[in-house]
Amino acid sequence: MNATEIFEIESRHTSGLYGKQPIIFVRGQGASLWDINEVEYLDCASGHGVANLGHAHPRVARALAEQSTKLITLFETFYNDQRAALMQIMGTLVPGLERVFFCNSGTESVEAAIKFARISTGRPAIIAAMRAFHGRTYGSLSATYNKKYREGFEPLLPGFSHVPLNNIEALEKAITAETAAFLVEVVQGEGGVYVAENEYIQAARRICDERGALLIIDEVQSGFGRTGKWFAFQHSGITPDLVCCAKSLAGGVPMGAVLIAPSVKNLVPGVHGSTFGGNPLACAAAVAALTAIKDEDLLNQAAEKGAYLIHKLCAIDSPLIRDVRGLGLMVGIELKQKVQPYLKTLQDRHVLALNAGMTVIRLLPPLVITTRQIDGLVEVLREVLTVETPQAE
Repeated sequence: MNATEIFEIESRHTSGLYGKQPIIFVRGQGASLWDINEVEYLDCASGHGVANLGHAHPRVARALAEQSTKLITLFETFYNDQRAALMQIMGTLVPGLERVFFCNSGTESVEAAIKFARISTGRPAIIAAMRAFHGRTYGSLSATYNKKYREGFEPLLPGFSHVPLNNIEALEKAITAETAAFLVEVVQGEGGVYVAENEYIQAARRICDERGALLIIDEVQSGFGRTGKWFAFQHSGITPDLVCCAKSLAGGVPMGAVLIAPSVKNLVPGVHGSTFGGNPLACAAAVAALTAIKDEDLLNQAAEKGAYLIHKLCAIDSPLIRDVRGLGLMVGIELKQKVQPYLKTLQDRHVLALNAGMTVIRLLPPLVITTRQIDGLVEVLREVLTVETPQAE
């Protein structure tokens, strides 16, 4: 198909749920994407954090090709070699989190964690943070804060409330004998790239322990090396009861998971399940992806490259910039005005980035991004934020 045919077909058949951009991408490698005309773009969106390993990583591609000729799907009622291999790897990432439930997406992992917390504690209440984004299905949407995602879908699930991030006093008051769990992102991606303070996460662990509640950490976007450690909560030195994972877990193949501590009880057959969760194809991809992250030392690379990127961004002398913040290669540039025109200008300059709210440019480049590519990214941002003045839409 040519470009005109592709545009016409997708425009005619699309659900209408996406604000589509007029670019047709057909190939990717590392931190780069190429459109149908072979124009190269630097991908600093990574599919909202999916492409930690970059695009078309050879280990993942090889694992998919090999496994697809053996066995693609198998329900977890039966044992499987690829699932066992992945469980073994994931069970060693965080001491004390040796059990895992597999599903297919981030919102599914949050849904599962909410159910696990309620069945484990026998309590109804879930506390989440203001500005939080946990997904779009009903349980995860009930924990999501921004009203733009919630409007039109009420009534949502009962028993959910929100507290300000990094306010320990408010958390002390909120978590009670009725609280099943506190659900929190260590780095709020969609909410503006706000980072939870180590002291806050440590206090959350202490308060949950004191009140008999569980601590659920949402690592859907921040997990698997993006912040310089396997998981962002590891910067604070605590161990959660439940960890929600997805996005980059399987190197681009849809997959989600929940890591489970011994404190989580009553997970017996029939309490929850997933038809495609833990299928051999996704598990083979995830084994390849996690092995590559370890072998290529991408945790340290993310920490070093993230510090380098933030340092370079802080050196941009622009009256538009209010703040630069982040952790590892999860970075936000807060502007003093709406970011959408600047995102469009970046795209015109062949750089793909995201918003995080109305005033924050969110950068989620693959962990394999090179120093040269970071330098080029910063130079484009410098020009866009100091020289060019996009027209407001």
